Amino acid sequence: MSLSRFRSGFAAIIGLLGLATTSMPIAVHAQTAASLTATQSDPRKLGWMTGFPPPDDKVIRFTDSDYFAFPKSRWTVCHFRELMPTVGVSRGPGAAVPFVQRIDPGIDAIRFTPLGGGGAMTWQQAFDANYTDGIVVLHKGVVVYERYAGCLDATGQHGAMSVTKSLTGLLGEMLVAEGVIDDNARVETIVPELRQSAFGDATVRQVLDMTTGLQYSEDYADPNAEVWTYSAAGSPLPRPSDYKGPRSYWEYLKTVRKQGEHGTAFAYKTINTDTMGWIIARKTGKSVARLLAERIWSRMGAEQDGYYTVDSLGTPYAGGGLNAGLRDMARIGELMLEGGTINGKRLVPKTAIDRIRAGGDKAAFAKAGYGLLKGWSYRDMWWITHNEHGAFMARGVHGQTIYVDPVAQMVIARFSSHPTAGNAANDPTSLPAYSAVAEYLMTRP
Repeated sequence: MSLSRFRSGFAAIIGLLGLATTSMPIAVHAQTAASLTATQSDPRKLGWMTGFPPPDDKVIRFTDSDYFAFPKSRWTVCHFRELMPTVGVSRGPGAAVPFVQRIDPGIDAIRFTPLGGGGAMTWQQAFDANYTDGIVVLHKGVVVYERYAGCLDATGQHGAMSVTKSLTGLLGEMLVAEGVIDDNARVETIVPELRQSAFGDATVRQVLDMTTGLQYSEDYADPNAEVWTYSAAGSPLPRPSDYKGPRSYWEYLKTVRKQGEHGTAFAYKTINTDTMGWIIARKTGKSVARLLAERIWSRMGAEQDGYYTVDSLGTPYAGGGLNAGLRDMARIGELMLEGGTINGKRLVPKTAIDRIRAGGDKAAFAKAGYGLLKGWSYRDMWWITHNEHGAFMARGVHGQTIYVDPVAQMVIARFSSHPTAGNAANDPTSLPAYSAVAEYLMTRP
């Protein structure tokens, strides 16, 4: 395998699992995306990986550079474990705690106006417009809406992409609240291996809120962008003979150079989350996968195990590697809504949830220039809307979402395989839809 092919193949997993807003290399497939609707690109209809063995023209391999190119991506999002090495997130031996269901058929007819104008759209129409694979709406802890399509059903698992970051941030803030981690401490005092890197003189808080000053570009159009080296470092595949770079996430993080000053501006960069994963592991002696399982997944009544993709050392990809069932992602949302408790059990200190919900530095966030997210902030790797309902989100590329509305007592969990990676492509038909459902549910008893 050539170095260029090695880079392009694994860049997909790093970028497409890990980034929430940046353009990806598969953006070149946007024209193809525009020509295939959600129904036309349904992986069951296209027959990807069906048969024993599948026909040659229906095979998807991790070593193929287009394994996550649309429309193949609509199959891949549910099948990462079949393509690459992973580590489990155990739900434990106990029984699941099922949700009460009272499905409200009126939700499909809720209408809203997309951001930027245009004709009104219904919730039902938005499902296919956003290439949704599954969506669950909770109101006061009860499932009032649930629908699946594409590669997903209630028993399946799906890539959470950068929603993973928010769980890493939650674990980090939980440890801060418990006094295990000092968020004012410099990273070098916890992970001395990072002393000579850009992260060395950053504080844990700056890493958690992504206000670090890093010489790191995620511009895939630039062949010299640092993301290429990061992508290659995280690959579990054997290296080409001419490969000379770092061979793990940890090795790469030690090479990151500083650019600008820490603490002055928000800049969304996945390597912050992997650094936080290292900090968590160093302070607890447990990987993010194990800590998430022990502290949350095995105690929240989960229905399924989750899993993380890993690098060649077995290090979980803290920035975007989590895969899980949709209802279990809704349980995470309910945990956040209820201030760190679920099913009558406290799993996370309330102070940790309160700090996340309070949000971060709006002025620092504004410098990132997100046109559709004016007035928002970023705290502990969660996106805070600061709207009148105090809503906050976990977000991932291609439309992955946990949306929490405290005033409406509503949680929305969505898995999606939108052909365009950046959330700017689906926000216009997602954010107002969430708000419309919240307003509708507030009229219910």
